[in-house]
Amino acid sequence: MLARKQRVVWLWLAMTVTAYAQAQHAHTEAQAAFARFKKLVGKWQGTSTKGWEEVVHFKTIARGSVVVENSFDAHPNETMMTMFHLDNDRFMLTHYCVAGSQPRLAATAFEEDGRKITFTFLDATNLPSRDKGHMDKAVFHFLDDNHFTAQWTWYQEGKENWMEEIRMERVP
Repeated sequence: MLARKQRVVWLWLAMTVTAYAQAQHAHTEAQAAFARFKKLVGKWQGTSTKGWEEVVHFKTIARGSVVVENSFDAHPNETMMTMFHLDNDRFMLTHYCVAGSQPRLAATAFEEDGRKITFTFLDATNLPSRDKGHMDKAVFHFLDDNHFTAQWTWYQEGKENWMEEIRMERVP
């Protein structure tokens, strides 16, 4: 009887330690990814696989708790913004789109030692249905301190409709 109780206690302890370690690992990945985005502060030149070019500015606000991306040239006479921030152990982005919606995406994959970060749709404001067109996925791949790619996927009517990749280079 005592041996059985000891096994139960050891099993509970092992499960608790494992759950704690997994939570700490996720928190650490989110923090490291956010720190990587904070290093983007400055001016960037982007070239899209769809053929257009843009100038993007990154800055931090709110005592460094938010990274703001301003995109001026993706759509003529329109500015889009994307805000990146931590939400406890999650790394989040909110994209303020010319489509009029504000999709929120959460980082769901950290690959290549945190150099590749995938954000997937969580929810949105001003989006009556998920089937209405919106940015649904974003993959950021950091090549070095001065180059990264941003892959954005548009979702509409129950499926991914298109994807484009923007190659970004830091402007000295």
